[in-house]
Amino acid sequence: MDASQDLIPALLGVTSIHVFGAGLNAERTSHTAVPELRRRGWRVVPVHPRDAGACIDGVPIRGSVEPGTPLEVAVLFLAPERARAQVRRLLMTPFETPPLVWFQPGAEDAVALEWLNDAGWTTVHADCIVLYSERHNLSRGPVDLPWYRQVADEDGSQCSVWTAHKVDEHAAPPTTEVEWVGDLVDLETSTASVPAYIRNLRTDGESLEACALRLSR
Repeated sequence: MDASQDLIPALLGVTSIHVFGAGLNAERTSHTAVPELRRRGWRVVPVHPRDAGACIDGVPIRGSVEPGTPLEVAVLFLAPERARAQVRRLLMTPFETPPLVWFQPGAEDAVALEWLNDAGWTTVHADCIVLYSERHNLSRGPVDLPWYRQVADEDGSQCSVWTAHKVDEHAAPPTTEVEWVGDLVDLETSTASVPAYIRNLRTDGESLEACALRLSR
């Protein structure tokens, strides 16, 4: 089934697409969707609690949606019961503009869809966002962002290790607790404690990107 062509302006008008369920299992379509959508110019945000801090083709995996960061399109590559739980979390989150919620084939849940429809949110189901973008040849200007990670020190000293990574730079999965991971947009907008602390460490006239790089050395 081809979702409505009315979605084309909406998809071309957003910068970010969050892909829920995208982890390190390379055989899953959620994993391959990340580079495919990235190549078409979107800022892709894979979300997978177990694989947070690792990368998919140089794109960092988040454990959850960063508080305060933009959520424009939520693509659910989840089993129906997990999709319902994620929709419940989204509906409990205050948004100035609710995101478009896209249920990948197999993720559809009648209860979740009813909740979203009752709330007036836009939903899509019975189509694949990757195939949809291919059919309509959707692409936009690329969003190239460095990314960052803070993990617990391996020596058990209760210190933290902050690292800065170039655009699309791959990093091995962390072996200690992930305290925070995100890209420059997350660092600029998240209300979580780690990015807020990093923002406070800027010197006069220093950009946030330069500050984050300085702190990683």
